[in-house]
Amino acid sequence: MNRGANSDSIPTDLIYEILSRLSVKPITRFRCVSKLWESIICRQDFTELFHNRSSSNPRLLIGVIQGGEWNFFSSPQPQNHYGKSSLVVAADSHMKFSEDKRPRYYSYASGLLYFPNIRISNHNDDVVRVICNPSTGQYAILPPDLRTRYRDSGGFLGFDPIGKQFKVLVFNRRVDDELVYHILTLGTENVRWREIICPFTYGHYGFSWEHICINGVLYYIAKDPNDMMVCFDVRSEKFKLLHLAPSFVRFWSTILINYKNKLGVINLEDDYDGGYLLKLRMFVLEDFEKQKWTTYVHTLRDENKIKDNDNVYVVGATASGQIVLARNKAYKPFYVFYFNPEKSTVQSVEIQGVREEEDWCHRVYYFVDHVEDLRFDVMKTTYAATSIRPAEQNTSTSSREDHLVRTVKRKRA
Repeated sequence: MNRGANSDSIPTDLIYEILSRLSVKPITRFRCVSKLWESIICRQDFTELFHNRSSSNPRLLIGVIQGGEWNFFSSPQPQNHYGKSSLVVAADSHMKFSEDKRPRYYSYASGLLYFPNIRISNHNDDVVRVICNPSTGQYAILPPDLRTRYRDSGGFLGFDPIGKQFKVLVFNRRVDDELVYHILTLGTENVRWREIICPFTYGHYGFSWEHICINGVLYYIAKDPNDMMVCFDVRSEKFKLLHLAPSFVRFWSTILINYKNKLGVINLEDDYDGGYLLKLRMFVLEDFEKQKWTTYVHTLRDENKIKDNDNVYVVGATASGQIVLARNKAYKPFYVFYFNPEKSTVQSVEIQGVREEEDWCHRVYYFVDHVEDLRFDVMKTTYAATSIRPAEQNTSTSSREDHLVRTVKRKRA
């Protein structure tokens, strides 16, 4: 039976309507039905329609690391903020991703993930920089940079919502401790690294890998020796600095969140004797030019204390302002907590389907308000892949093109 021929006899408008009602998982599979279906799925009006519908129902993206590999899942976020105090939801499995040599050093922006240290071949020890769409299973290998000339390297992914462009900002430290900055703009005709100048000197005492991109501005924390917030405008590629009061930052444990489209700097205070979470202390940037901050201190009521909170930390905030907490090493049952600051209530959500075959999970990372997106035009050249192990396809980093795009084999539900 020729499924492609039969599908071509279906009116295009009807195919469009059917596809527009599906989730990302079946849509990515239906790319292979026929060239007609693929062309519809790749149409700009269709991808924009899908993105708009996904934006109204953002999900919680979950990344589980086991044996150096990333395993991605997503689950619904509670829509009724004043409903039941506990819920049970099912997670969808997405993709597995190759070995990450430094799994803590990832960066997330507007639905995409940047990994600076991925090894995609068992027969080659080289690591490469990769951009990944965890919803569709596509990934792109970025052009090589000059990191071998430096003693240290770091970087973040940012998104410019006006120009609708993703950029990767990389900072490399020379042997003499000088920082050198390079940037790569994705989706352009000639994707290459450019050196840019930062007019400030900072970071001699280190960086926190904690960072976030809000409304086209990348924020990350540096120590020099006092704490400061580095602000990088993705569109203009300009740097600014915010000096932080000592009370703002517990350098390696402070979390940055998007709190109602404003930068939030948040710390937890624990009752170590009882093991219960007591306070959320948050500083929200109200005015950048005046460096005006608002301080919020939320104390959880006794009945809402999160018990057995070993390794519980803040993982983000929803668009409505709910602060999301979860364990960084999740045991079964797998819980995520949504704290409503206005009501001082906690809603616990049990997520089923995350590594169900195991009694416990390794390191877990969360991405709140994840919007599933079919668009992945970060590179011009596109390839199809049948495995997350491109070693089987003879893709040595020394012989491949500088930038490749592939689709990772999706996990079965």
